[in-house]
Amino acid sequence: MEPTKTYSYEEVLEASKTFFDDDEQQTREWMDKSLHPLPKNPEVIEVRPQTLECDVVRFQNNKEKWVAFVGLLNGYPYEIFTGLQDDEEGIMLPKSVTKGKIIKQQNPDGSKRYDFQFENMRGYKITVEGLSEKFNPEYWNYAKLISGVLRYRMPLDHVIKLVSSLQLQSDSINTWKNGVERALKKYVGEDVNDG
Repeated sequence: MEPTKTYSYEEVLEASKTFFDDDEQQTREWMDKSLHPLPKNPEVIEVRPQTLECDVVRFQNNKEKWVAFVGLLNGYPYEIFTGLQDDEEGIMLPKSVTKGKIIKQQNPDGSKRYDFQFENMRGYKITVEGLSEKFNPEYWNYAKLISGVLRYRMPLDHVIKLVSSLQLQSDSINTWKNGVERALKKYVGEDVNDG
């Protein structure tokens, strides 16, 4: 089992204040309301496990087919990767694939990459290497930001509000943002905090 770290209420408060323009009172009110039924010291996994279960969510972005890979830790969204599904440089997946694993790998040069692995209809494991290399760097950076708040267990309804409030420059990335919101809304209302 990977090492874990439990953060105190005050540590989570400090980390969350940036989302409320450093307004401590507003942050405390949000935490007291939103962390229920979580304890005031929600467990945050300090080191990402090498392998995470993953849901595959498909959506449209400006008439293009996109896919989101939602990495799950104890059933809770922990990270998200998104990209074109059917572009030459994108991800080619059978429509039947709705689940798999995201595996963190280390390259020979020391850099890290994330691979997606699923079982095909015959039970063979298929691995799509280098998710980050297949996706537009701008979308990748926004997905890293969203993954960061997911990892620190910000409640999903607040993550969705955060994504919704992003002021992005192009219509294309705003449509992508809507797809990410839809992918995460799938988990709102589920009892994802029980592991």
